[in-house]
Amino acid sequence: MSQKTRVWVALWTVYLIWGSTYLGIEVAGETIPPVFAASIRFIAAGTVMAAFVAWRRGPRLLVPERKAFLSAAVVGLLLPSANGLLFVAERHVPTGTAALVIGSVPLWIVLLRVATGDRPKRRALVAVVVGFLGLTILVRPGGGTSVAWLGLVVCSALAWALGSFLSSRLPMPADAFAATALEMLVGGLFMLPFGLAFHGSESLNPADFSNRSIFGWIYLVVFGSLLGYTAYVWLLGHAPIGTVATYAYVNPVVAILLGAAILHEAVTWRIVAGAAVILVSVAVVIRQEAEKVVEPFAE
Repeated sequence: MSQKTRVWVALWTVYLIWGSTYLGIEVAGETIPPVFAASIRFIAAGTVMAAFVAWRRGPRLLVPERKAFLSAAVVGLLLPSANGLLFVAERHVPTGTAALVIGSVPLWIVLLRVATGDRPKRRALVAVVVGFLGLTILVRPGGGTSVAWLGLVVCSALAWALGSFLSSRLPMPADAFAATALEMLVGGLFMLPFGLAFHGSESLNPADFSNRSIFGWIYLVVFGSLLGYTAYVWLLGHAPIGTVATYAYVNPVVAILLGAAILHEAVTWRIVAGAAVILVSVAVVIRQEAEKVVEPFAE
């Protein structure tokens, strides 16, 4: 297999798997309390990845210097927790709409750069303004989904953007897999007490989880968090970042198509209009900021 073919295989792995994780979150959260599901997902995935790092690269990588460990912990509190918010919100928000809102992460990152004194290119700033206009199309009242739940997805996107922004500025562990394992474990362990305490009347007994939800949860751990991320890290070392970052506007399209085909979610004019504006804006930002690494949503 040629290098070009490997790149395309890895790209489509990221496109399809991370685009389908929104469906996986919806299915897993049907009978598994959402915060609990997100917590044990990242604990399981982080444990497997940590074991892989220890086996292939040595356990010392999992014990970085104090500053690097604290940085990974801070990012771990933000990134997996952002996914936990998405787990909760997707009980009330269609997967395609949620994916489009999360697709705005690159736009939030540009705003964070501006807030800290950076000066992105003018075309990128214009695209951000247009992109947020598209976001308002999705979240304004009257679309059939509570603004409060849509707001929770926006908070998820902002938390992910902040975690991604900090990860490029803090002294992180040198090994990407070790850093990710630590982030997943910290985030999962942080959410666990909340998942155990705030599950309402829903059962935490695995015997009460549907086979469909269990399959969705396993899919998220094995494919979303492990296989998808492995493909992403490989791409970072073998393809231009501008090419790799295209997942940010391909994933929402995959999520919309799967939501319509499997969950029978309606594709309304609001979704089409919002999608067109947001995805074009994100594409422009990524093209203008190709030298900046856009962090994955730990799908």
